[in-house]
Amino acid sequence: MRNLSLLCFFIVAAQLFSCKGGGQGELVGVYNRKFRNNRIPLGMVYIPPGRTLIGLSDEDINSNQTAPSAMTSFSAFFMDQTEISNAEYRQFVNWVRDSIAVTTLGPTTAPVFFRQPKGDPNAAATGANRNIDWRKVGNGSLLWSNRNNGFGSKLTDMYYTGADAIPGRNEIDVRRLRYAYSYVNSDLAAENRKDPSKKRQDAIVTYTDLPDASNPNQHASIPVYPDTLVWKADYSYSQNDPMVKTYFNHPSYDDYPVVGVSWEQASAFCVWRTRFYESVAVARKQPLNSRPEYQLPTDAQFEYAARGGNVKTKYPWGGPYVRNTKGCMQANFKVGRGNYSDDGGLYTVNVKSYFPNDYGLYNMAGNVAEWTITAYNQSAAPMLLDFNPNFTYVAKTTDSKYMKRKVVRGGSWKDIGFFLQNAVGTYEYQDQARSYIGFRCVSAYPGTDITYKN
Repeated sequence: MRNLSLLCFFIVAAQLFSCKGGGQGELVGVYNRKFRNNRIPLGMVYIPPGRTLIGLSDEDINSNQTAPSAMTSFSAFFMDQTEISNAEYRQFVNWVRDSIAVTTLGPTTAPVFFRQPKGDPNAAATGANRNIDWRKVGNGSLLWSNRNNGFGSKLTDMYYTGADAIPGRNEIDVRRLRYAYSYVNSDLAAENRKDPSKKRQDAIVTYTDLPDASNPNQHASIPVYPDTLVWKADYSYSQNDPMVKTYFNHPSYDDYPVVGVSWEQASAFCVWRTRFYESVAVARKQPLNSRPEYQLPTDAQFEYAARGGNVKTKYPWGGPYVRNTKGCMQANFKVGRGNYSDDGGLYTVNVKSYFPNDYGLYNMAGNVAEWTITAYNQSAAPMLLDFNPNFTYVAKTTDSKYMKRKVVRGGSWKDIGFFLQNAVGTYEYQDQARSYIGFRCVSAYPGTDITYKN
């Protein structure tokens, strides 16, 4: 009798489900959880979809070999309003520092930094990194303060020791601050999709502390601390010691663009920023892919955004001149021979200096040049599509240095006015850091236009 009652219950439940949730046998679709799709990420601006002429349309120099201008269309995306500042990049550095420290300590030594999942009283003691409570270690105050719980004495491996240490000073060994991560390379995945011998792992690129030299997709983990010595290395006969010692960490430079970061470091920052947001999205029970990943802009994206919706303009501010009607410089660059100060800054300046372009973007020309995700190859121009064009290549350690060139855009504080033009790009090697190169991030808009109602 009991079994008969259970059978009747399941039959009735199935009927109710088929009437209400199953669409009576009709195709009703499976929808993801709805959420607002018109929220602009903090610190970013919305770049609408559209088209513009990409390429030089005015001044040129001999043997520049820049591709001819072409009408090009773009999807909508978000872009950082400013270059990534020292303060913003420092959040990344501190996160890596604290993650290494907390992982080294473990939940048994420092249970205060670990969450104890409900229903599992012994979970914190097992040591799963996923249980780290980043609300307590994000600012590092409990780890590195002089009033801590004695954790500093257990983290001696993170400080300079022996002959590397300066007597009387405890300093973090920045060489220990390395970021390890993995991602699926869509270019490799596309190449391998019809090869039955290939597996998913063949398209996964990994940056790890112990890379397998025989695996071309494995690389050494990324050192995240900026190379502050670029202020000396880039200029052999210039007295830049104060910049070496203060630029990245002094409060006066918090809102100045971070420099001394390679293309590899900038790319690692984008991955970390994506994962950092995803951890919050999951906690708020939002879809994991509610916001597309952060990336460096493509070469063409940067130019499209720099133009601010205008066509055939020479500079991001729209006009053909570097001065406005009041005679003031409109960007931070090398005004003339040996003249770095007439624009208001000898080196870099605050990331919100000067007027933004018509999209609300600051310093798309001058201040610091900026990394793009695009590989530098002038011969690739004729092969690019006329919508969202890009050419990428993930260089291997064994590749020639010419395969490691990435496009740099915008010109910098040390460049002459020619390099401030919307259509002008140069290159730098992906493993090189410079005192005049920074970056900003983009994130694709998941839809056609933010003004559309989904």
